[in-house]
Amino acid sequence: MPEIKVTPLGAGQDVGRSCILVSIGGKNIMLDCGMHMGYNDDRRFPDFSYITQNGRLTDFLDLYCAISISFIHFHLDHCGALPYMSEMVGYDGPIYMTHPTKAICPILLEDFRKITVDKKGETNFFTSQMIKDCMKKVIPLNLHQTVQVDDELEIKAYYAGHVLGAAMVHIKVGSESVVYTGDYNMTPDRHLGAAWIDKCRPDILISESTYATTIRDSKRCRERDFLKKVHETIERGGKVLIPVFALGRAQELCILLETFWERMNLKAPIYFSTGLTEKANHYYKLFITWTNQKIRKTFVQRNMFEFKHIKAFDRSYADNPGPMVVFATPGMLHAGQSLQIFKKWAGNEKNMVIMPGYCVQGTIGHKILNGQRKLEMEGRATLDVKLQVEYMSFSAHADAKGIMQLIRMAEPRNMLLVHGEAVKMEFLKSKIEQEFSIDCYMPANGETVTVTTNPSVPVDISLNLLKREMALGGPLPDPKKPRTMHGTLIMKENSLKLVSSEQALKELGLNEHQLRFTCRVPVQDPHSDPDTLHRIYTHLKSVLKGYTIQHLPDGTVMVESIVIKVSSSTEDANTKILLLSWSYQSSLLSSLGSCLIDSGASGLLMKLPTQHRKLYHRFI
Repeated sequence: MPEIKVTPLGAGQDVGRSCILVSIGGKNIMLDCGMHMGYNDDRRFPDFSYITQNGRLTDFLDLYCAISISFIHFHLDHCGALPYMSEMVGYDGPIYMTHPTKAICPILLEDFRKITVDKKGETNFFTSQMIKDCMKKVIPLNLHQTVQVDDELEIKAYYAGHVLGAAMVHIKVGSESVVYTGDYNMTPDRHLGAAWIDKCRPDILISESTYATTIRDSKRCRERDFLKKVHETIERGGKVLIPVFALGRAQELCILLETFWERMNLKAPIYFSTGLTEKANHYYKLFITWTNQKIRKTFVQRNMFEFKHIKAFDRSYADNPGPMVVFATPGMLHAGQSLQIFKKWAGNEKNMVIMPGYCVQGTIGHKILNGQRKLEMEGRATLDVKLQVEYMSFSAHADAKGIMQLIRMAEPRNMLLVHGEAVKMEFLKSKIEQEFSIDCYMPANGETVTVTTNPSVPVDISLNLLKREMALGGPLPDPKKPRTMHGTLIMKENSLKLVSSEQALKELGLNEHQLRFTCRVPVQDPHSDPDTLHRIYTHLKSVLKGYTIQHLPDGTVMVESIVIKVSSSTEDANTKILLLSWSYQSSLLSSLGSCLIDSGASGLLMKLPTQHRKLYHRFI
């Protein structure tokens, strides 16, 4: 039996360094190639030793596109290890990205490289040239565009919300298919729409499960609480740090604060990390079709990403007296400008840090959200955290309700969870199995899940046959339920077609053969053979009003194509033998006619199939 194998090289019962290897129809496909923000050594990269102990990945994988990187969006936990994989480990095959991801990804990779190599002085890291060489292998992908990678493998991208350019991907090899969600959001927000996919019924749906046990409160309540916290801190003269990633939640919260500042006529300055506002504005202009309907409608009159109250940040501003709000990257406080500002402001209890998204284990963000108030920094220095710490989820990940909604939308045959915490995934796994009656898997890193598939065989149906079926009447077919059709299956030029028997004979140049069935039924009747036959004829005429019934001169009765003949038994003159003969098309009608014979009907009944017995009870 054909099977699909899925092995997480990262993000198996873990959040970070997302990297999933899928083997389907003889093709090996890698989905995402991210970096773990909680580590500063080789553990931050996916473990490619599951594929090869040494040597290039290309050498150990099918050269003819057995590996195709379908890379979903630009966050570093999904793309951060891409140059490492392609240029340092070695991969020369195609890499697929959406247009916004292809544009933004190299900028974020270079920013992270500068922080890691130029500022921290780390080695065993990719160079600027490696980023450029990696991006040369990228093939851009449009939404809803089916791309034929080779003769057998095709991929199609669907809108995922989450961030600009994020996409889910449907992978198909022959009749087998897998959907990989990457990160997605089923709830529309102020600048992006909700994720959406066809009812594609894949063999496996691989879904993120970052918020596997969370059902979020209303967005309006969260926004109100966020604005209240910021306003209260500003009013008491404190500073607010909001760690964000460059694009995504940053734009969402900027639009929210810009509108609030305008309405309340507030004067406290709002700053955004230098350069990122301009870059973000440029990319949202360039890829305006990826935003929601409201943004697209008002874009010509007013660009929602040109902020009146939000200015570029200079690192010297962090020491300025008085209240201010600063958006700084990165979002988990593991490095960069957000960490530098946090160190300066952490000692003042008037200040506040608001964490608007998920933080992986090992990062400063994760530690302070878990109540840690003494942090060991680089060089064994200790930092006392006195400022207020708030977690207000503006994360653009699907919650438990959203994940269930996507399953209803796609109707997969099997479910596989990645990019989540083991305990929470276990809870969601049981809910999915209970509600949808499908198998759900949650493999750890390096663990392979094998799913046996039942491939469907595509069959074309003759238009004439469909018209004939519709002409028979009855209710319109339900698209969710299978419907039985009678026809002849023929194979021509390696394709199957269901046609009427008449069309099949004509196309294949064959002669038709008549097939008839016969049945002998003994009945007790003292009358003569002609009298018995006449009584049968009279009875059938009275109960089968819609059928053509004839008493023929040759001593037979015909009901449509069914022939009924009577003869006496040689052993007993009172026993008559009813000989019934019918064509295979009329098998149901013959049973109906037979079971309407009063004499000996109970004996006949035991010989009938179950469905025909029901007919007997209905008419007798």
